[in-house]
Amino acid sequence: MYVFHLTVFTTGAVIMVLEIVGSRVVAPYVGTSLPVWTSIIGIILASLSIGYFLGGRLADQKPNIKPLVGIIMASGISIAIIPMLQFALLPVLSVISKDIRINALVATTLLFTAPSILLGMVSPYVIRLKLNQLKKTGSTTGELYALSTIGSILGTFLAGFVLLAYFSSDQILFLLSGSLLLLTFIIITKERIHAKFILLLVFIFILSNILISLNFSLKNYNIKEFDSQYNKILIYDSVDEKTKKNIRVMRINTEIHSAMFLDSDGLVFDYTKFYRLAKHFNPKIKSALMLGGGAYSYPKDFLKQFPKASINVVEIDPKVTELARQYFSLKDNPRLSIYHEDGRTYINNAKGEYDVIFNDAFNSFFSIPFQLSTKEAILKMHSILSKDGIIMSNIISALQGEKSLFLNAELATYRSTFPYVYVFATKPNSPSEVQNVVLVAMRDKPKSFESSDKELSLYLKNKVDLNFPKIRILTDDFAPVDQYIMKLL
Repeated sequence: MYVFHLTVFTTGAVIMVLEIVGSRVVAPYVGTSLPVWTSIIGIILASLSIGYFLGGRLADQKPNIKPLVGIIMASGISIAIIPMLQFALLPVLSVISKDIRINALVATTLLFTAPSILLGMVSPYVIRLKLNQLKKTGSTTGELYALSTIGSILGTFLAGFVLLAYFSSDQILFLLSGSLLLLTFIIITKERIHAKFILLLVFIFILSNILISLNFSLKNYNIKEFDSQYNKILIYDSVDEKTKKNIRVMRINTEIHSAMFLDSDGLVFDYTKFYRLAKHFNPKIKSALMLGGGAYSYPKDFLKQFPKASINVVEIDPKVTELARQYFSLKDNPRLSIYHEDGRTYINNAKGEYDVIFNDAFNSFFSIPFQLSTKEAILKMHSILSKDGIIMSNIISALQGEKSLFLNAELATYRSTFPYVYVFATKPNSPSEVQNVVLVAMRDKPKSFESSDKELSLYLKNKVDLNFPKIRILTDDFAPVDQYIMKLL
């Protein structure tokens, strides 16, 4: 019965797609850091183990196809209601705990335990039914496991390379649900089981849930929601608390990453204004590199501040750039070059020299690309700087205490490469407060920390001298940045 082969293949694919899209489902609430991925993988594996056990027991007790049909149908329903559970349950996670590990475990348990258990029950049940018909138990079992694994492999590549690039997470979940319900229909038709009316009711339930979810996600605040291969992105209009001006905001996963004023081209976030100190430390800037584009707020400002200079921007997510063009007034400019790749791979292969490198890839409380924080990465950036070149890196941190661990480690790592490294805090008088901190590294000692430019003089006064305890530097082999940044929450 090839329907059994189709069953294990389909459920194998669904399991892996669910695991990968699961990170996108929980990202707006707990981020996509290592603890989140650990929770998703661990909870789904534990649930599958329970499913294998229960499925084998039930198959021995009721070795007929009707319970299998019910299991597959139930798994489809449980996946279909994930979006509804997501909207209803996950927003309260921040009330439960500030520990990202606890929140990630709770989120993944609530959303993915039931469908994973049900999907896990399918393979042992199919094997039991298949063995009723054949004597070649070893080859039959191996064949079914192989098909399930092939399905999982296909699901992995399908999710990572295709589905997340073209469909939203809700659409993918409904696609998975629909695939399982279609499989149920095929089995019912093949086996002539009289359950078509029940299946029709299930389809109506799924359709109503789709409409409810769609209505809920679109009705508030005129929020525009997008999914890319890397992120869940929200764009909406708001009001800047400091200036009371209207702004447009780009939120990536759990955090606000970029914003622009709707009535002017000024910079919204204070830390981006500190990047203008590049003019003080290296007045003759002709070429720049920026790691992390976001809505391209600072690259646009750079082109205005340095009318004869060019800037290369490395933004890993092409969708972010597309939305910056559509909603944040990003225009083509012969002095602006955009590269869609990981910042580390870019600097590994970079040619030429830059007068300044801006690292804006650490703008997160939840997930930091550790590969840009290490000694090896900094050495590579050092090698592509011009003689008077500088690096400016934005870090979210306190200036003292356990919430400064990442800043401490990164500062030590930079000091192991550059003889002169300085720190400028956006809130120097609040050392215990988590804030944006701009680290500046250079080969030669600056001539002065004073400027005739009133704006630059204001930023220069925010230089802080930090005396951290000794800490191990970050390397490609040792970079526990996820553990360090968890202290920020």
